[in-house]
Amino acid sequence: MPIAGMNHFNVLTDDVEATRRFYVGVLGLEEGYRPPFSFDGLWLYAGGRPILHISAAKLPGERAGVIDHIAFTSIDLKGTVARLEANQVAYRLSKQGGTNLWQVFCHDPMGARVELDFDGSEPAP
Repeated sequence: MPIAGMNHFNVLTDDVEATRRFYVGVLGLEEGYRPPFSFDGLWLYAGGRPILHISAAKLPGERAGVIDHIAFTSIDLKGTVARLEANQVAYRLSKQGGTNLWQVFCHDPMGARVELDFDGSEPAP
């Protein structure tokens, strides 16, 4: 049974609105159609595809899990850093050795680590 590609990630949250503000307002994903499930949540889209599902849930006190981070191919490094700063989202910027890839690491409101990858040809912020 071969894997053809990644379909989506699902992130649990106990604050749907804060999670929406981060992924839509700060990172620029678009909210789209979501089937009428019996629990609150969102489906967030990039390039017309639902790549991130947000599900309302009661979270345990310890929020770390086996997934270390989720990574997105991104554009507009300067604009992204400006949006992170305007929204007071702490981040770490680095240039990956050997690939010349810009990487921005931050955390969503529920503590999930997010990696944003930018082409190395983009100018530094």
